[in-house]
Amino acid sequence: MGELSEVGADHGLFGPGSVTWRVMGEPVLMIGGIRALLLQALHPRSMWGTAQNSELMDPAAAWARLTRTVEFVRVRTYGTEEEVERVGRRVRRLHAKLTGLDMRTGETFPIDDPENLLWVHMGEVDSYLDVARRAGVPLTDEDADTFVDEQRRAAAVVGLDPADVPATVAEMKDYYEDMRRRIWACREAREGLRRMFSPAVPRHLLPLKLAAPAVGTLTVATLPRWARRMYGLPGLPTSDLAATLTLKGLYRTTRVVPERYRYSPDARRARRLMREHEAGLATWSIAS
Repeated sequence: MGELSEVGADHGLFGPGSVTWRVMGEPVLMIGGIRALLLQALHPRSMWGTAQNSELMDPAAAWARLTRTVEFVRVRTYGTEEEVERVGRRVRRLHAKLTGLDMRTGETFPIDDPENLLWVHMGEVDSYLDVARRAGVPLTDEDADTFVDEQRRAAAVVGLDPADVPATVAEMKDYYEDMRRRIWACREAREGLRRMFSPAVPRHLLPLKLAAPAVGTLTVATLPRWARRMYGLPGLPTSDLAATLTLKGLYRTTRVVPERYRYSPDARRARRLMREHEAGLATWSIAS
């Protein structure tokens, strides 16, 4: 399932030889996580299902709901196989019980409909990869394809068949070309966008609220032009350039911060294992 850097080690879905570990720990990826939420919201059924079944639209409870989502991504990225299976089983069991109401047709639909699950998954993959590459995280085209392919393991955690999930950047592009004809910004999506600029946060995190307008403006600018237009916002090339330059500046700024402050404990451990893995490969190469 995952990669092993030493006998008996359990690094979960990815491991020290993965592109995923190289990408996901970077602080600038916070923008990718928020971008994913905005992109995911453009699928009406995904947005309605979320609004009708979760606390994300309740200002008093939204932060706790978002925190649980962040924790799920953390475990999925860095957890052991057992930990990943446990959180995945819990999520699959929860989704299997829930339904949503299509506000256009009045039809009831299952939350774990494969189209909905795939849309949410691809929103994450596209957002993390796009932000990482534009920020300047060192990634070749081959690395980018590998990242997309590795994320099919994450798709399986929520119940998707990896064979049905795009495995390359080109396949992901084709997927979005097809989906654009079937998505739009519903009322709930537009409300979520508005609230992003003034989120309800716990008092001890008030600085985040003060930073929200700047973070929100940058995040919106990182969306694909077609997505910005669906939200009724300008989709100008100049916005793309400004967002890319800002992301590069953020990434370069974080690079001067010592690792013990720059990365989370999981990301620090991952980077240590990555260095050991690379050293082991170099030693093996010299010996052979």
